[in-house]
Amino acid sequence: MARNKHPEETVELILDAAFRLFMEKGYEHTSIQDIISQLGGLSKGAIYHHFKSKDDILMAVTDRMTEESNRMLAEIRDREDLNGREKLKRIFKESICRPVQDDIFTVAPNFHNNPRILFSLLHETIEEAAPNYILPIIRQGISDGSIETAYPEQLAELILLAANVWLNPMIFDSTVEESCRKFMVFGQMMRGFGLDVLDDEMLERLRELASIYQNARKD
Repeated sequence: MARNKHPEETVELILDAAFRLFMEKGYEHTSIQDIISQLGGLSKGAIYHHFKSKDDILMAVTDRMTEESNRMLAEIRDREDLNGREKLKRIFKESICRPVQDDIFTVAPNFHNNPRILFSLLHETIEEAAPNYILPIIRQGISDGSIETAYPEQLAELILLAANVWLNPMIFDSTVEESCRKFMVFGQMMRGFGLDVLDDEMLERLRELASIYQNARKD
């Protein structure tokens, strides 16, 4: 395959091939050479021109998978027909129930062997997701009376760290039942803040995602 004259098209070709391989073989069992072999002649140098490592490719694949859902979450944040508490519940439900999560949990790497990706997740949670999605909702809830806290910034970070890290079976390799028990404790914590925003549908969805991840790890 001749080198693509348009860098963005080359990137898309690399990400398409990587995504297919991650889905078929799993992230841990896919090498850079495997990706090159799917690109019909594109050189290793061409790949490293755009990505420094396989970890970088994975993060780009994940970013592309979640880009549309992030736009949807921003739309929920900006809705005018819901109060803060209702938006928080909706954002949790949409985050866990969106179909793209199946793909994310299928291609997910072992975070124990990828500290750089884990750090990226923590950075994204604290620097991007908490201030851009959760904090505006909490502040609206304080204004409309549906949420009570004197520490909105810290509550936003705590909620997302618990949801994205502690509850994440990909980080702690939690079994399905361990994930469900964590969910129940997380729900109790949220109710302690006056935020009854989790429900049985979300619990069953978490159970499903944890099963997808555990099955992928066995393959």
